[in-house]
Amino acid sequence: MKFIEDFKAFALKGNVVDMAVGVIIGGAFGKIVSSVVANVIMPPIGLLVGGVDFTKLSITLKEAVPAVMDGDVEVEAAKDAVLLNYGQFLQDVFDFLIIAFCIFLMVKFITKLTKKKEEEPAPAPDPEPSAEEKLLTEIRDLLKEKK
Repeated sequence: MKFIEDFKAFALKGNVVDMAVGVIIGGAFGKIVSSVVANVIMPPIGLLVGGVDFTKLSITLKEAVPAVMDGDVEVEAAKDAVLLNYGQFLQDVFDFLIIAFCIFLMVKFITKLTKKKEEEPAPAPDPEPSAEEKLLTEIRDLLKEKK
């Protein structure tokens, strides 16, 4: 039972829940940014460099081999080509750089907001004078009146 209680205490800590929410939102945000990169940013870049779709760039390491047939009987199965898809790698690097930049901007913005909150604390009200201070002030005022 102690193990379950310890796990419950760990899992329900504010930091763990905040982290879980951050991971979920980050995953959704990553999909949005990946879509922006793939569908909005990369097509114009591909157009500028000659109508290239980066995701289709590849190097053929081994050509595809068609199936060998003897009449209606397949003697040897077809073999797929072996490709080095460096274009998809470039696309993923662009995705990462843009996502990292967007997260950097968000963190910078949030940090700026939290600094403003820390810099603007409400001024503390003046403390109420103690009974001794009140009595001494009255004595001082009475002595001023007698002079």
